[in-house]
Amino acid sequence: MTLQAAREVFDALGASAWSDRARQELRAAGTSSPRRDPAAADRLTSTELHVAQLAAEGLTNREIGERLYVSPRTVSTHLQRMFPKLGVTSRGELAAVLRGTMTYAEDVV
Repeated sequence: MTLQAAREVFDALGASAWSDRARQELRAAGTSSPRRDPAAADRLTSTELHVAQLAAEGLTNREIGERLYVSPRTVSTHLQRMFPKLGVTSRGELAAVLRGTMTYAEDVV
């Protein structure tokens, strides 16, 4: 089992002390390790969640705006507000956090 896989298991189990330690080791090795909070989607508004899902699929701000009938600048504002809520700094990390959230939600149900 890799350190990254172990961190994902610790996150899923809610073993925050162990997942934090694994996250520290990953950062020391130069690997990005976003937080995967099972309740991440719960902190977003429904619009933010929709924008996040479309951004995670790889759509540009303009494409997201066209689908939601808002301006690309509005999409950018939603992204700027949700990144700190989720503890991410990039769209790639956003996709990882949403994947972790959705996987956890499917396992619980």
